[in-house]
Amino acid sequence: MTFENLNISAPILKALGQQNYTTPTPIQEQGIPVILSGKDLIGCAQTGTGKTAAFAIPILQQLAGRPAKKPKAIRSLILTPTRELAIQISDNFTAYGQYLSLKHTAIYGGVSQFHQVKALRNGIDILIATPGRLMDLLQQQYIDLSTLEIFVLDEADRMLDMGFVHDVKKIITKLPVQRQTLLFSATMPAAIQQLADSLLKKPEHVSVAPVSSAAETVSQSVYFVDKKDKEKLLSRILNNTGIARSLIFTRTKHGADQLVKLLAKEGIFAAAIHGNKSQNARQKALQGFKVNQLRVLVATDIAARGIDIDELPHVINYDLPEVAETYVHRIGRTGRGGNTGTAVSFCGTTEKADLRSIEKLIGFKLPVATL
Repeated sequence: MTFENLNISAPILKALGQQNYTTPTPIQEQGIPVILSGKDLIGCAQTGTGKTAAFAIPILQQLAGRPAKKPKAIRSLILTPTRELAIQISDNFTAYGQYLSLKHTAIYGGVSQFHQVKALRNGIDILIATPGRLMDLLQQQYIDLSTLEIFVLDEADRMLDMGFVHDVKKIITKLPVQRQTLLFSATMPAAIQQLADSLLKKPEHVSVAPVSSAAETVSQSVYFVDKKDKEKLLSRILNNTGIARSLIFTRTKHGADQLVKLLAKEGIFAAAIHGNKSQNARQKALQGFKVNQLRVLVATDIAARGIDIDELPHVINYDLPEVAETYVHRIGRTGRGGNTGTAVSFCGTTEKADLRSIEKLIGFKLPVATL
């Protein structure tokens, strides 16, 4: 199976070729034909499965192939929970649509709205937005969604976790009844299923992996270590393994900042990204990590699904997450695109119940590691 077999248009195939994309992933292979047919879709796919391309490619093809209802009309809305994801999705639309005349922009909080409003006034076809900033600009009447043709609710379960469902329901009231709706979620709890039932009309269902599974290309293990000894263990791992880049997850923003200071004393260049950091600081840190200026990126779970880095070899759970599903999303940052990856977790005495929940979810006991 190739993208040619999916009846993708020549301009998009050319753009995909420049990204070295020739073979669609399962979510793309199953989802693209459904979306191109105009049907609603529920896609259940874990992080790292190529989900963004699964909706971006057919949206670009559909909009390019038919006229807009009116000039400067917003024709597609992609609603996503975090700034990082909005930027990542926007970058993908840029890559896949580079040979089309469609315009898109991303709007999100944490930065001035000036340039976002300017782009909206100039006219765009595709809007990528986080709920808060979208609500702000809707209330200021900078955005009209009455001509919308395709609505995408991305990372629906993450929306629920972050408390955005109320905003999402308000936004839905601004959309035309006649539209194509696509909902993507890594997990399908009852609340998301209820939301889907209210949003979609006779949707097709595509599920490409059990929600409890991590990529088979990720090697997983756990260290049992007292909380006071975690710093020492982390230093030994980073200094002894020779791994070029590591993404480290902590539970708290304060913990992330403290860890960066500790690593600096060890001569290891690191930066933290979390909700208290400005958008510019977060993007600078992420870019520095991508180009190997930083060896370590320390993140809270706000970034667990918003970091898309090719060939990231190493994820460390410095603190175990309290929600077992979050573990799968965290370690899904590595082992992407067919590459292998390593995920190690630190488990303190007070975290053993969290570890049991994780092992129950993934269906096996993590191998115990020692130095």
